[in-house]
Amino acid sequence: METSSCLLSWIIFSPLLFALVALILPAALESKLRTLTLVQTIVSALLAVVMYWEFDGTIATAQLSHLVLWLPEWGINYLVSIDGISLPLVMLTAFVSPLAILGTWPLEGVERKKEKFFVMMLMFLQTGMYGTFLSSDLFLFYFFWEVVLIPMFFLIGIWGGKERIYATVKFFLYTMVGSLLMLVAIFFILKTTMDTNGTPSATFETIRTLSFAFDGTSFETVMKSPQTWLFLAFALAFVIKVPMVPFHTWLPDAHVQAPTVGSVFLAAVLLKLGTYGLMRIAIPFFPQAAHYFSEFFILMGVIGIIYGAFCALAQTDFKKLVAYSSVSHMGYIMVGLFAFNKIAIAGSLYQMINHGISAGGLFMIVGFLYERLHTRNLEEFGGLSKVVPVMAIAFMIMTLSSVALPGSNGFVGEFPILLGAFQVHPMYVLFAGTGVILGAVYALKAYQMVMLGPQTRTDLDHLHDLNTREIIAMVVMTIFVFGIGFFPKAFFWKSDATLDFYSTSLIQKVGSNGNN
Repeated sequence: METSSCLLSWIIFSPLLFALVALILPAALESKLRTLTLVQTIVSALLAVVMYWEFDGTIATAQLSHLVLWLPEWGINYLVSIDGISLPLVMLTAFVSPLAILGTWPLEGVERKKEKFFVMMLMFLQTGMYGTFLSSDLFLFYFFWEVVLIPMFFLIGIWGGKERIYATVKFFLYTMVGSLLMLVAIFFILKTTMDTNGTPSATFETIRTLSFAFDGTSFETVMKSPQTWLFLAFALAFVIKVPMVPFHTWLPDAHVQAPTVGSVFLAAVLLKLGTYGLMRIAIPFFPQAAHYFSEFFILMGVIGIIYGAFCALAQTDFKKLVAYSSVSHMGYIMVGLFAFNKIAIAGSLYQMINHGISAGGLFMIVGFLYERLHTRNLEEFGGLSKVVPVMAIAFMIMTLSSVALPGSNGFVGEFPILLGAFQVHPMYVLFAGTGVILGAVYALKAYQMVMLGPQTRTDLDHLHDLNTREIIAMVVMTIFVFGIGFFPKAFFWKSDATLDFYSTSLIQKVGSNGNN
């Protein structure tokens, strides 16, 4: 692991530093808090650009590391670094953050006297997201993983809708169940490293050198293997966050009750913490167990694709429709990760980014409409394209991205997943492919109900189109949609070396021949 400066730590903690500054902000400057918040997210994005510039795409392993001894006698240290897997996710977080602030202005339901705490929670959330993606120590990863839970708890619980308490408690309980199991598994790994090396260590590099016993000769021996239980403990925590069916029920409630900015962060970044955890920890650290159970997780991914699509098709609440579409689209990532195929694994990483863009953009559209018309009922819209033509264009672009139209970023993610997985599990992919058709049906139906057809409202004279800040947010999103769609190599080439090393070593460990 190469050493470098404290750049990654600045990226992680600059939002938290701003939150502390906001806490003591003079009353004369509180009216400028929203502008200062936007500036801070832009500064974080610029730091991420510097990180991207310094990242060497020819190196497959971790770079730009920063180590600070924390609890060395327990094998716990502050160690952050970045490689080609975490790089695009950090960049996604960096660019979504200012767009989420810009596109959800004003912050609906936020009283001026509570605005400072609201902004602090957003900054706290940013620190948790950056820290999770950049951690190279397992306990540090767990620390930031839990940090993310706190601000989302308050964002939904204080500024959510009428059923916010129910949604918040449900979100908290689901997440905590998985997290506790993961913590037990981490303690077991620390003990294992101490028994093996004489000193405990939770760094990713150390854990990769361990070989946890696994006997795949029969189901009975599999269930007696330590690797099996470690994998299942981590996998459960991660699939709850994805969320994978049947652990998905917290997501629609959380989305519907969350303020728009919370929904954008939740869909664009937080769900990726689960798939990133699978890709970073559960699968590579326990490869034999992951491969043994891979068909089960692929099956659940396919079920999620189809089930989420049918649920989205049945919704009349626009926000809940987009929430169920996330359940469906995250199923593709599950299929790709557990296919143990190079093309599918790369497609899963790309789809994490692409879903973040399309889902984040769609939730912004929902927020634009709710702010103007104070409803999310699809049956109460209709014919809005004549009144808000610019919004109609932005909505169509995000819809095309969501349905993976060739030339959009969504196609760059879904097609490699299906192509790679088909080489290994063709029957599963045939069923998963129906999700593409169903996705087009519910997405285009929603567009038709909102923007086309006869107008069902008579109070549209006051309805205004996108303003400057909203147009800027949508233009940047559009650039990513078509930029990635037509020039994917320009966005993902720095991940190639890491992805090739990751998938090759993973396939070698499990003895799979599905690497064409």
